[in-house]
Amino acid sequence: MVVDRTTGEILHRQFADVAELIPAGDAIVLNTTKVFRARLRGKRDNGADAEVLLLRALGDARYEAMVHPGGKLKPGRRVTISPDLQVEIESTTERRTRIVRLESGLPLDDAIEKYGHVPLPPYIMREDAQADRERYQTVYAEQAGSVAAPTAGLHFTPDMLDKLSARGVRRANILLHVGAGTFRPVEAEDPDEHVMHEESFSLSNEAAETLNGVRASGGKIWAVGTTTVRTLESAFGPDGGLRPMSGETRIFIRPPYAFRAVDRLFTNFHLPHSTLIMLVAAFAGYDLTMRAYDEAIAAGYRFYSYGDAMLVTGDP
Repeated sequence: MVVDRTTGEILHRQFADVAELIPAGDAIVLNTTKVFRARLRGKRDNGADAEVLLLRALGDARYEAMVHPGGKLKPGRRVTISPDLQVEIESTTERRTRIVRLESGLPLDDAIEKYGHVPLPPYIMREDAQADRERYQTVYAEQAGSVAAPTAGLHFTPDMLDKLSARGVRRANILLHVGAGTFRPVEAEDPDEHVMHEESFSLSNEAAETLNGVRASGGKIWAVGTTTVRTLESAFGPDGGLRPMSGETRIFIRPPYAFRAVDRLFTNFHLPHSTLIMLVAAFAGYDLTMRAYDEAIAAGYRFYSYGDAMLVTGDP
C-alpha cells in the first residue's frame, strides 16, 4: 500500500514496484540488527516448566530478562535449559523484569544459539519452526542483539537492494536492538504515562555524513521501519543535522510530533494500542492512517510481522 500524505491518495502496488518509487539521490536507511534466539525454555528445580526471554546483555554473563512464571522465579531460583546451560535468577528490577546469570560449559553465544528459540511475537500463536530462523531475519542483518525483527525490512531482497543502488539511491545502515517493549501495548488512559523500555542504538559517522549530504543536496530520507525512525529522530541534533552517536533511547513518538530526520516511511501494519501504530499516525496523520487501515482490512492485507507493507510518501 502506498499512502500519499500530500494528496491523501491510497494506492495498491506490489513491493517489486519500490525500485521505481524512490528517486535517484534519495537514501534508504536500514536497521542492521540481528534477532538472536532469546527464548530459553527449561525446567525449575521441581521439574515444572519455565521460560526465560533474554532482553539485553549486561556483561559478565548477565542479562535482563522476562521470566515465566513470574511469581515462582524469584531471586535465587534456577532454571535448567539443558545439561550445558543453566539460568540463575539474581534480582528483580523496578519494572518487574529479572537480572539473570547464564552458566554454560559452552561459549554463551554458542549455547544460546544451540538451545534458544526464535522469539516470535506473542500474537503468532505457534512454536517457532526451522523456517523462522531465516524468515524472521532481514537479509542485511549483521549484529545480534534484538528480540524482535525490524519487520519492515523483511520485504527487502538482495535483488531489490541492488536495483535501488543501480538506480542511484543511497544507502545508510543504522543499528537499534529491538527490545520486548515493542510488544507492550499502551494500556494507560493517558499515553504520557506509558513507560518505554530503553533500547540501544548507534548511528555511525559514515551514515550521518551520507544522510546529511543527501538532505543538503535536496534528497529525501526513506526510513525502513519504525526502529529506524526512532534511531534517526534520537540522533538528530540541535544544529539541524544527524550526529554520529551511540546510546540508549526511550523516545516515544506519537501525535503530535514534528519529524526532523525522516521524510518517507516503510512500515508494516501494526497492532491496535501499540506504540508502533502511534508512530505511524504521527507521521501520516491520524485520519489518513485510520483510513488506510480500514482500506487494508477491506482489501485483505496481511497484518503484523509476516504481513504486508505500507509506504508513506509525500509531505504533510
